[in-house]
Amino acid sequence: MTTPLIFAIPKGRILDEALPMLAKVGIEPAPEFFDKANRSLMFGTNQAHVSIIRVRAFDVATFVAHGAAQIGIVGSDVVEEFNYSELYAPVDLGIGRCRLSVAQPKDDAEQIDNISHIRVATKYPNLTSRHFEAQGIQAECVKLNGAMELAPSLGLSRHIVDLVESGSTLKANNLVETDRIIDISARLVVNRAAFKMRSEELTGLVQKFRELVGQV
Repeated sequence: MTTPLIFAIPKGRILDEALPMLAKVGIEPAPEFFDKANRSLMFGTNQAHVSIIRVRAFDVATFVAHGAAQIGIVGSDVVEEFNYSELYAPVDLGIGRCRLSVAQPKDDAEQIDNISHIRVATKYPNLTSRHFEAQGIQAECVKLNGAMELAPSLGLSRHIVDLVESGSTLKANNLVETDRIIDISARLVVNRAAFKMRSEELTGLVQKFRELVGQV
């Protein structure tokens, strides 16, 4: 019996947009997936050979890169942050759009142009370090997993690097966007080894997603 394909999808902001896309390519989670009281992380689907795992976005990339899942959906921010060589991202799904930006207090007059070292609170230390290194600035990254906007007001760091959609959260915390690092959208990602070993199954799925978003 063939081992089921494991499809990793992220909790959070991308999930609601990803589910209709999955349905359009013929994959629908079992009813218990939608039961908020259900604490399971792996679910069957209407396809006997496909199972779904629902994990944190950063973990989607790790599960797929290491072959524990063969295919997944995750933001390009996560793909770029980890830069796993085992991760193949063949399709831009065009959902989950936002940007990764630098922000600082609205009344802070410090200019990044005039400094050689900067302290930044972020969930993205690799992307942040690369961004500032390209400007000749050494970034000391303070790793946070959330509530980045609190860092300046509590003296943890003057600057943050975080996801920005409308900018309303920054405004509510008296912060302003000062630089955009990358624009972000969700990507279909595939484990490179699995793409060779299970080419027939995975190539067909990738093609369906390409057709869905008009990238044929």
